[in-house]
Amino acid sequence: MLHHSILDTLPADIREDALSSLQPLQFEQGKILFRAGDPCQGLPLVLKGTVKVQMTGLSGNSIVLYRMGADDICTLSIGCLMTGDGFRAEAVVEDDADVFMVPRGLFDRLMEQSASFRLGIMESYGRRLNDLMLLVEEVAFRRMDERLVHWLEARAGQGEITITHQELAVELGTAREVVSRLLKELERKGRLRLSRGKIEFTGSFTG
Repeated sequence: MLHHSILDTLPADIREDALSSLQPLQFEQGKILFRAGDPCQGLPLVLKGTVKVQMTGLSGNSIVLYRMGADDICTLSIGCLMTGDGFRAEAVVEDDADVFMVPRGLFDRLMEQSASFRLGIMESYGRRLNDLMLLVEEVAFRRMDERLVHWLEARAGQGEITITHQELAVELGTAREVVSRLLKELERKGRLRLSRGKIEFTGSFTG
């Protein structure tokens, strides 16, 4: 049975009432849950699958802000619900996902009625905010070649990864041309091998 732990913070009677009004929604890979500028209609609670939240700047470059897996809460939606502002980014389903969509009215009521629910929501918001601050630090103060190597080193144990240069550019918040140039330099040094849509690590990559 699909389940989300934030609902366990509710008193039994309130939880039963909330669950009676929630039905899991199924979203296929590639579905856009919301776009930048959209008003926030509710709080997505991910039950299964993966949803990527990314932002596109005036330059046209995009960057992944965070991902939501099973039992995660959409931090951006929390902020929009509390401020009344529209979204500043978009959410795209990466792996087929099941989601509880908590309507704005129900969210407001649960925040008012349950201190434990309110605390759980704010703790989730705080953890994600900390992650986003680390991302800002990376983008603002670390050279792109260092960030790329760090990203690749975290995945070198897989032997190879399937990802396009454009997808990797979005992960890092830069242009595809920059990623391609830096990858080719790493290939020239013998640290990896490139093929269409794949990066293969050599034994020297983490050595």
